[in-house]
Amino acid sequence: MPIHEYRCPECGVFELLLRMGTATRESACPGCGSPARRLVSAPGLSRAGTPAARLIERTERTASRPDVVAAPPPDPRKGARTTGNPLHRRLPRP
Repeated sequence: MPIHEYRCPECGVFELLLRMGTATRESACPGCGSPARRLVSAPGLSRAGTPAARLIERTERTASRPDVVAAPPPDPRKGARTTGNPLHRRLPRP
């Protein structure tokens, strides 16, 4: 559902979550009850499907809530088999 912005002359700007096509030109202010006019605002478009947008959202999320792990990942040189490129086995080891 879209968010519609209204401006009350007494209380200022407030938002209402209304179904598409049901927003009226004026609505009662939830604070004081006086009539408030609807504002024309930019739509909230999202790029949520793109990989870049997912990366940006993950980066923003981990800035305040980092992922917590129980243990470090296993070392592939200590017996765990990897499914990487088999040609990498021929490369010199340190």
